[in-house]
Amino acid sequence: MQVPAPFDYVRATSVADALQLLDRHGPEARVVAGGHSLLPMMKLRLARPEWLVDINDLAELRSITRDGDRLRVGALTRHAELLASELVGELFPIVHDAERVIADPVVRNRGTIGGSLGQADPAEDLTTVCDVLRAQVVIAGRDGERVIGIEELHRGPYETACEQTELITELRLPIRPRSGSAYEKVERRVGDWAVAAAGAQVVLGEDGTIADASIGLTALGLEGCAVEAGAALLGVHPSEEAFAEAGRLAAAASSPVEDQRGPVDYKRHLADELTRRVLRSAAGRAGADVLATAVSGG
Repeated sequence: MQVPAPFDYVRATSVADALQLLDRHGPEARVVAGGHSLLPMMKLRLARPEWLVDINDLAELRSITRDGDRLRVGALTRHAELLASELVGELFPIVHDAERVIADPVVRNRGTIGGSLGQADPAEDLTTVCDVLRAQVVIAGRDGERVIGIEELHRGPYETACEQTELITELRLPIRPRSGSAYEKVERRVGDWAVAAAGAQVVLGEDGTIADASIGLTALGLEGCAVEAGAALLGVHPSEEAFAEAGRLAAAASSPVEDQRGPVDYKRHLADELTRRVLRSAAGRAGADVLATAVSGG
């Protein structure tokens, strides 16, 4: 039976209290919310924190609120709460697409969006979603709050710009008119990590052409968005030809590795195909009156 190394435990009563506890207990203190990533690592002795600071009582970090042209999501918001939110589904259907394929109900009922982003796992679905939506992340520290782009948060696999004495408190998603978004994932079995996945957001101009587009890949060796693939769509009408070119560019930008989930060529094929599919769906959700027959052909 695997058990973690000995540790001490304390429950924070507020954000300020959590920051004080992290500062007091030093570099071997860790925050726990859902615990689905940290606790298995502790059982395997891959992580050996001396203190766990439980933030589950911080109700101020558990909210979903529209604030003008952005959606504010507290870091302690559970996956199940995001999936149940009609507001989230209306504004950002990509979030519901992704949440439906994240693990299982047990994980979704306890896991948090802050924990997902803070883990910085390259195969984690919500990181790609936030990349595509160009999210901003609010980080609290002893000297106050700072706001950074999602592209600044992740410095590499399992490494973030959130320091040990800081806490991710909020995610901010910009709301864009005439936009649509989508996410699609290939997995070996329900609830598994992705073999490959893709997400996209498409913004239409008044003339029906694509005014902006962002494309992200999961578990395919691409950090952030496929910039060249998104840029290739600017100023053109949504079409199969345009999406095929974007899929080709996204696949070329990917850098998958061969593993038990499949060889490199197969994963690059998925990058291409999934990019086309999510672009079709995103364009349709943005209001493009095209591809009614093409959607079923992907």
